[in-house]
Amino acid sequence: MARLAVNPTRMELRRLKTRLKTATRGHKLLKDKSDEMIRQFMSFIKENKKLREEIEKELPDALRSFVLARAVTSSQEIEQALCMPAKKVDIDMDTKNVMGVDVPSLKITPSESGDILPYAFPSAPYELDAAILKLSSLMRKLLQLAETEKTCNMLADEIEKNRRRVNALEYVMIPQLNETIKYILMKMDENERASLTRLMKVKSMIENRDD
Repeated sequence: MARLAVNPTRMELRRLKTRLKTATRGHKLLKDKSDEMIRQFMSFIKENKKLREEIEKELPDALRSFVLARAVTSSQEIEQALCMPAKKVDIDMDTKNVMGVDVPSLKITPSESGDILPYAFPSAPYELDAAILKLSSLMRKLLQLAETEKTCNMLADEIEKNRRRVNALEYVMIPQLNETIKYILMKMDENERASLTRLMKVKSMIENRDD
């Protein structure tokens, strides 16, 4: 591991030891955050899987009813029946914080007035009624699925960024700081031995001169 280009002085040694302490603490905090983020991520993944399975189980019935309605009614009549929706639905979009990540929060609020079926019953086949009612009942789950999938994607991106930070500290910065501190200590020991040797030599020269 390449060391940092620094002067082997006591001041530099003290500064690097402070950086090493901070980097080690930061590595531990990021590792703990990564572990908790993965735990949260797995929870959202399970919720996403459950919602998707429920929707994929119910959605074919609605599509089947719609196909049957198209089979017994012309496309023009179906379009005419559906062109004027009678019920309003409001979707409130907000964000919530999950481990420092602002993820979407969707809330659906159906209007109290109006009917789900925007046409008179005799004007459309029963299969179209069944399709609309089924899709309406799935709307809330579809929004929940969209919210959960976006949350999973955003958490996955953040986990990857956090993993790169952890690896940079663990495999680059901390080893570099340790190697540099080891180098400075070695150079300081060498300088101390060299100074001691010079002092002993000077002392020997003085003693020989006095003799």
